Amino acid sequence: MTLPVLRMRRRDVDEAHRASTPLELLFDLTFVAAVASVVTELAHGIEANHALDELPNFLMVFFAIWWAWLTFTWFASAYDTDDVPYRLLTMLQMGGVLVLAAGVPSAFGDGDFLLITVGYFIMRVALIAQWLRAAAQDADGRATALRYAAGIGVVQTLWIVRLFVASDLPLPAQIALFAALALCELAVPLWAERRGSTAWHPHHIAERYGLFTIIILGESVLAATVGVQRIVTAGDATGEFVLLAASGLALLFGLWWVYYLEPAGEGLARNRDASYIWGFGHYFVFAALAALGAGLEVSVQSLGDHGEAAPIVIGYAVAVPVAVFLVAMQALYRPLLASETVIRPAVSLPGAAVVLLVPLLAAALSLAVVVLLITVVIAVIIFITVLQQRAATRGCP
Repeated sequence: MTLPVLRMRRRDVDEAHRASTPLELLFDLTFVAAVASVVTELAHGIEANHALDELPNFLMVFFAIWWAWLTFTWFASAYDTDDVPYRLLTMLQMGGVLVLAAGVPSAFGDGDFLLITVGYFIMRVALIAQWLRAAAQDADGRATALRYAAGIGVVQTLWIVRLFVASDLPLPAQIALFAALALCELAVPLWAERRGSTAWHPHHIAERYGLFTIIILGESVLAATVGVQRIVTAGDATGEFVLLAASGLALLFGLWWVYYLEPAGEGLARNRDASYIWGFGHYFVFAALAALGAGLEVSVQSLGDHGEAAPIVIGYAVAVPVAVFLVAMQALYRPLLASETVIRPAVSLPGAAVVLLVPLLAAALSLAVVVLLITVVIAVIIFITVLQQRAATRGCP
């Protein structure tokens, strides 16, 4: 079957049964390597008791990964033609992701962001081409598309300039420069859409974010599995190891459950104006889940090789990401759902506070018990929320 070359026009925001395409799913898979690299490097930092030193690199590199995924996702929701030019440009972006992933170790080890910048450049050039095609073929969205292309091009030029000047700056200045350029990236959509909103599909966007959440949770499972393999190979499997592995899996399952309790698609359909905060604020949700994978990996490995990190440090490597996840979910969904979140703040926020207290018990209890207690907190949040949902359903006429 020959794919026709279609005229790129904005898709219907009310299109029925809009779902992720096979190409979008393939695109997501390329991010597996990038996220895995970041999680592995952060785990090494935690294991060597240098978690705070590695945290800036983790947050910066993860921003590049997340932002590249996000900008493709929102463009595809509005302009996916799935024809030959679209597919080829998407493949180019996938290649950029793989180049970026290859540069993660050097960014963490030597502070060398060359490959990451090159990979990011490849992705951004492909996206600019997509926006220029939209501008040429969709008269109604031309002004917005041209603004996107121009804004992305200008900021990408600044990223290249940063590559040559940042190495001579002290670390705080490098971080500040990165943060300034990240804010410029966030400002591009605000500026571009002043000339008209893109026609993204609310339920499609909600599905895409949910799928990326599953990918990151999958990376957490993979990271923990690496630790499990080392323990089993060394013959150090114990009852504590089994408890930790089971608790870690239950924790990831619980966070997946928490994420999917909130009706993102319905909220985006009713309140499109809140999409900016919800969509961009997911950086904290995704970064927290990725960091959790590193924490779980180190937790398992600590049972066998006894790294340099103290048990309380490893406990907080699990607890802090979980707490950030819970707080971020409330911060993002309350504006989206007009303060009618399924998980009430009176449940999730105290839960986050309790999670942050649990690692203080690490000196008296094992890490396995610490992770188990954190998992129990998540289970209690889910249990209370489900009971409240049932009570609300019974109270409806």
